[in-house]
Amino acid sequence: MLDPVAMPHLADIPRVQAGRIPEKAAFWFEGETTTFEQLETRANQIANGLVALGVKPGDRVAYLGKNMAVYYEMLFGCAKARAAMTGINNRLAPPEMQFILSDSQAKVLFVSADFYDAAQKIAGECPELKQIIAIDGGRDDWPAFSGWRDSQVEDAPGIVPLDDDDVIQLYTSGTTGLPKGVMLTNANYRSVFQEASKLDWSAYDEGDVVMNAMPLFHVAGCNIGVLATAQGAKTVVVREIDPKVILDLVEEHKVNHTFWVPAVILMLSQMPGVDERDFSSLKTISYGASPIAEDLLKRAVDLFGAKFTQLYGLTETVGLGTYLPPEAHDPSWGKLRSCGVPYPSSVVRVVDGDDNPLPTGEVGEIVIKGDYVMKGYWHREEATEEALEGGFFHTGDAGYFDEDGFLYIHDRIKDMIVSGGENVYPAEVENAVFGHPDVADVAVIGIPSEKWGEEVKAIVVLKEGAEANPEDIIAWTKEKIAGYKCPKSVDVVEALPRNPSGKILRKDLREPYWDGVERRVG
Repeated sequence: MLDPVAMPHLADIPRVQAGRIPEKAAFWFEGETTTFEQLETRANQIANGLVALGVKPGDRVAYLGKNMAVYYEMLFGCAKARAAMTGINNRLAPPEMQFILSDSQAKVLFVSADFYDAAQKIAGECPELKQIIAIDGGRDDWPAFSGWRDSQVEDAPGIVPLDDDDVIQLYTSGTTGLPKGVMLTNANYRSVFQEASKLDWSAYDEGDVVMNAMPLFHVAGCNIGVLATAQGAKTVVVREIDPKVILDLVEEHKVNHTFWVPAVILMLSQMPGVDERDFSSLKTISYGASPIAEDLLKRAVDLFGAKFTQLYGLTETVGLGTYLPPEAHDPSWGKLRSCGVPYPSSVVRVVDGDDNPLPTGEVGEIVIKGDYVMKGYWHREEATEEALEGGFFHTGDAGYFDEDGFLYIHDRIKDMIVSGGENVYPAEVENAVFGHPDVADVAVIGIPSEKWGEEVKAIVVLKEGAEANPEDIIAWTKEKIAGYKCPKSVDVVEALPRNPSGKILRKDLREPYWDGVERRVG
């Protein structure tokens, strides 16, 4: 079980577990096992190496790579050095990666071989970046990670962590298209431990096996390994989503707990021979980050035979907010469209435009208060004040509570699209599409997708005499922004609907596609 008293800071986790269960497995990744003793030693070495490179308390250290177990060595090493780990979305285009590196002012970048070329392209535009370390080696100009790490002193660095230290900084896009760095602290994570220790979905037994198939630039990916390590469980790290690999690893390692987004649950449920697979080891499956169809959820519950818990939260709340407990997945409860109830020590409200709480059944903005709510946005004071006005985090999601206290998400106050667990903001996509020489006007919306929950659609007005086809526009956009943000489809119209002040009426554009769909967001 989680013990926030024994491990008040992230830096304490490997030390405490190395003292208790040194030889037990902390991580498994592609055939290599890391024990808790090795994790503590390596985290110390990384901390000492970072200090030697000039990293000071409050500095940022960046990671650009797919899922690997060494990420957690780096995360705990950063915590021991009082630096913040900044995961970069590896699906971004190089200019977007460069923005995050520059904005975070990262002093050191750990990068895997898949992204050496991207790192080389953008490094010159990041004046604060002092050192790039090649995780997979093979570079003459950058030190190889294993050699660099293993050459450092194994003793703890002797730096005392503080509650207010930023330990993880993750980037979430804004409606302006500029990502914002979310500052998550030791105190935030201690609150997560306190909340999670009371619930089945996150209460692991020592020696349990936990799968992490979520990307490490997402809060869920960070949390899975941290929660497992803090409880003495083994984390099986999956490099990237491959349904066959995931199913094989569940059976091979007898996985007990996992988090899968609905798109992954759909992929797994459609795999040939899935009904003959052995899922008897699975105790809990948690899911979230995007909508899930009721039929798929019912099928998954029957297929996997585990206790299901839906999680609703945001990066700014370390992924916490509400949860739909396993018992509420019984169809007779009538709660399958709900995202659940608030965590025991938090406050979740639905408010009007003046932040007044609304009565049961009335739709308003969902706001969240708890010790796990972020410290703020990195170097974005105005955005922080707006998001945390009145002591509550304003999610931008619209919802309502039913008479039993279960929260339902109705729509978004903001226009964000969630596609396969990835946040996509229309303004960013519109900027890319609008650069096409034949496009005169554009609006981007999210439409229902059985696979991804939502997918991106662009609705464009062409310039007079232009003949661009949808494929041309999509291809153009792929050169400007990450592939998952690009439109999956493009409709051409004569004009876009606007209100008298000229604002695009996105709701009118969305309505035909969402008509008859009960659950509009996840």
